[in-house]
Amino acid sequence: MSHTVELLAVGTELLLGNIANTDARELSRELSSLGLNVYYHSVVGDNPARLRQAVELAKSRADILITTGGLGPTCDDLTKQVVAETFGKKLVFSEESAQSIRDFFARTGKAMTDNNLQQAWLPEGCTILKNRWGTAPGCAFRSGNNYVVMLPGPPSECLPMFREEAAPWLMGLSEGVIRSRTLRVFGMGESRVEDLLRQRMNALTNPTLAPYAKEGEVELRITAKADTPREAEALIAPVEAEVRSLLGDLVYGADVPSLEAVVLAGLKGRGLTMGTAESCTGGLIAKRITDLPGSSAVLKGGVVSYTNEVKQHVLGVPARLLEEQGAVCADVAAAMAQGARRVLGCDLSVSATGVAGPDSDERGNPVGLVYVALADRERVWVRELHLGGTRHRRDRIRALGANHAFDMIRRYLDGKDPEQL
Repeated sequence: MSHTVELLAVGTELLLGNIANTDARELSRELSSLGLNVYYHSVVGDNPARLRQAVELAKSRADILITTGGLGPTCDDLTKQVVAETFGKKLVFSEESAQSIRDFFARTGKAMTDNNLQQAWLPEGCTILKNRWGTAPGCAFRSGNNYVVMLPGPPSECLPMFREEAAPWLMGLSEGVIRSRTLRVFGMGESRVEDLLRQRMNALTNPTLAPYAKEGEVELRITAKADTPREAEALIAPVEAEVRSLLGDLVYGADVPSLEAVVLAGLKGRGLTMGTAESCTGGLIAKRITDLPGSSAVLKGGVVSYTNEVKQHVLGVPARLLEEQGAVCADVAAAMAQGARRVLGCDLSVSATGVAGPDSDERGNPVGLVYVALADRERVWVRELHLGGTRHRRDRIRALGANHAFDMIRRYLDGKDPEQL
C-alpha cells in the first residue's frame, strides 16, 4: 500500500519567524529514504481551534500525520490533547513515561517541577516513543485508516527520536523492506545531473531515483522495496552502476556524509597528513576537517593568510609576485600551498585565494574568481574557479572554494588529476 504523509509543525514561534522549521526538512529526507511520500507541510500556532482545523484537514488528505512540537510541560503545549480529541482518543497517564521524566531530571541534576508530569499523559493504546534526549515522550497510534506520530519540536530530540523510535514503527506499516543508497556528486550542478538522468528517473518505479540539491553538490537517492534486504539491494545495484557509468568520478561516494569525510578516511588509510593556507575561505577548510572525529591524525595545521603580509612573511610568497600579479592569481595560490606544506611539515597542502565579495577587488577581479591549489612534495596543481554568476554570496563562494579544495585532495588520493573537474 502506498502511504501519503503530512508534516504538521506546531508552534507560534515558527509563524513569527523566531525559529526555522528545520524539523520538516530533515524529516522529509528521512521519510523519503523510507519510501514514504510527503505531500504536505503545514505550520500552525499554539491555538486549539486552529490546531484542530489543521489536524482535521491533514486527516482528510493524508493517511499518515506526523506532528512536531507542542509536547512539553507548559500550558501552550496542546498537541497531544487536540490530536487525541480529534481522533477520538482519551489521554491516559503512563507511569513508565513519568519515571523516565523523573530519571532524566535526576541524571541531569535539575529540579523537576510537577508540571513536567503533564508530558506523561498519552493517547490510550498508543505506542510510546521513548525520548532519551529530553523529557517529552512521543507516541504513535492508528485510528481507522489514519496513522499518527507525535514528536517533540527541538531538533536535537526530534530527529534522533524519529530515526530510533518512529522509523521502525512506520516501516512496520507496509509489507517487505525498504532500502536506499545515496550517491554523492560533486562537479556538476543539479539541473545538469537531472537532465542527464531525467529519462531514466521517469521510467523507474521500483527502485526510484531522485536528486536532492545541496550547497555546491548533488545527492542521488536510490530507493527500493522488496520482500528481503538482499532483494532490495539487488534492485538498487544496476541503477547505481548506471549512474556511476554516466557520471564517472563525479560520484565521490555512496552513503558517505561529506567530501571532507571521504578525504579524512583517504588520508588516514594512506598514512598521509595535510595542511591549509587560506585567504578568501578564512579557515573554513580547516574548520570543516576538524569538525570530524579523528581529524587530529591527519591535519597538521592551517594558516589564515588573509593579508599579503602574512602570505609573504609566513608562507614565503614572493613580494614581487604579490606586487605584480596581486593576491588573486594562480601563481600566488601555488606559492601559498607550497609554503604551507613547508611551514607545517605535511605531506599535502591546499590553499585558496580569491574574491568572495560583495565587491570586486582593487585590481578589478570579479566576485567569485577563486584559485585553489594542492601541493605535494614534488609538484603543485591549481584550479581556476568562477563561482559568482547571479548569486554573489560570500558564504556560498567560500563554501564552494572549500569543496573544491577537498575534491582536489580526493582526486589526488584516487590517482586522478586534481585539476580536472
